[in-house]
Amino acid sequence: MKLLILLVIVLGIIAIAQLTRVYELTRGLRKTREEEISPADNRMNAMLMLAWMIVFFLCTIWLYVRYGDYLPEPASAHGVDVDKLMNVNIWMITIMFFIVNFLLFWFSYKYYYRKDRKARFFAHDNRLEMVWTLIPGVVMAFIIVYGLIIWNRMTGPASDEAMRVEVYSKQFDWTVRYPGENAVFGAADYNLISTENALGLVTREGIAVKIAELDAQIEKKREGLEENARLPVWPASYVEAVEDQIYRLQRHKQRIMDLSEFKSPEGLSEWEAGADDKIVKGELHLPVGKEVEFIFRSQDVLHSAYMPHFRAQMNTVPGVPTRFKMTPTITTREMREKLGKDDFDYILLCNKVCGSAHFNMQIKVIIEDEADYNAWLAQQKTFGGAAAPAAEPAQKDTLTTAMVN
Repeated sequence: MKLLILLVIVLGIIAIAQLTRVYELTRGLRKTREEEISPADNRMNAMLMLAWMIVFFLCTIWLYVRYGDYLPEPASAHGVDVDKLMNVNIWMITIMFFIVNFLLFWFSYKYYYRKDRKARFFAHDNRLEMVWTLIPGVVMAFIIVYGLIIWNRMTGPASDEAMRVEVYSKQFDWTVRYPGENAVFGAADYNLISTENALGLVTREGIAVKIAELDAQIEKKREGLEENARLPVWPASYVEAVEDQIYRLQRHKQRIMDLSEFKSPEGLSEWEAGADDKIVKGELHLPVGKEVEFIFRSQDVLHSAYMPHFRAQMNTVPGVPTRFKMTPTITTREMREKLGKDDFDYILLCNKVCGSAHFNMQIKVIIEDEADYNAWLAQQKTFGGAAAPAAEPAQKDTLTTAMVN
C-alpha cells in the first residue's frame, strides 16, 4: 500500500512537470510573454470571481444553518442576556461580512483590466473619510455600551437573600467552601496554608500548630548551623543560604503572630465563624432558582473559573478575591432530559493555561432542588468537625494587630 501511494505521488510530480513543459511550449508558439494576459483571460477571471462569490456565500449560509446554533440552552438567568449580546454581535458581523465581501468580488468582476479604460485617481475625499470613521465608531460605541450593561448586571452587588460560595483554585484543583449555619465565612490567610489547611482558614488552634511547626523548622536549622560550627565541612555559601532560610521562617512566623481577631457587632468572631464552614472537593452543588454569589481565590497562579452552560467566567487572581453572581435556572436532571443524555453533567473548568495538568482542572457542577441541596449539604463535614461556638458579647481581641481576610 505504501509503495502504491509513493508511485502515485511520483507520477503526479512527473505529470505536473510535463504539463508545465507543455504550457511553456504553447506560449512559445503564440510568441507572447508570460506577464501578458489576454482580454479573454481577464473576462474569464472576472466571471470566475463572480461565480466564486456565489459559491462562497452559499457555503457560508450552509455553515450558519448547520452549525449556527452550537450552544446549549443557557442554564442561568443572566445567560439569556449573554446569548442576546452574542447574537447581536454575530448578526452585525455577518451583515458587514456579506457587504464587504460582495463589494470586493463585485469590484473585481466589474472593473477587470481593459486596455481602453483608465482608473480615476483621487488622493483624498472628506465624505469617504467621514463615512468610514463615523459608522465604525458608532457601531463600536453601541457594542461597548451594550456589553457594559450586561456585564454590570452580572457583576453587580448580590441581593441580601443570595447564598455565598467560595471557589478556591490552585494547580490543578478546585476546592469549594460553603458557610455553615451562621451563614458567615471564617477568616482566611495565605500564611496558614498547609496540607491539612489548604484554604488557610484562621483558627486559634491552627495558628498554634503553625507556629509550633515553624519553631521546629527554625530550631532544626539552627542545630545544623551549630553542628557545622563545631565541624566546619560546609562552604560559607551554604551557611549563608541556611541563615537566609531561618530569616524567612522567622518572618513567616511573625506574619502569623501579627494576625488579629475581629468580632462582628453580634459578637461572632471571624476566627470562630470558620469552624462550621464546609469544604468540598470534586463537586459544586447549587440549588436551582436561588441567586449565588461566588468568591474566587487563587493560591498560586492566574486561573479562570469557567462554567460554559451558565455563560459564566471569572479570573481567579492570587491575592485578589474576585466575585460573580449567578442564578441557576435548569437542574442537572432537567438538562439531561432536554439534551437526551443521561450522563450529562455541568462542569466548572479552568480556562487559563495554568500549567502541565491544566487540561484536567475541572469539577462537576450539580444543580438540584433546594430540598436535595440542603440534604446534601447537611452530610458534608465541617472544617472544625463541629458547629461554630455560640456568639459572645462584642469585644476586640488584642492578641495581634492585623487581619488578612
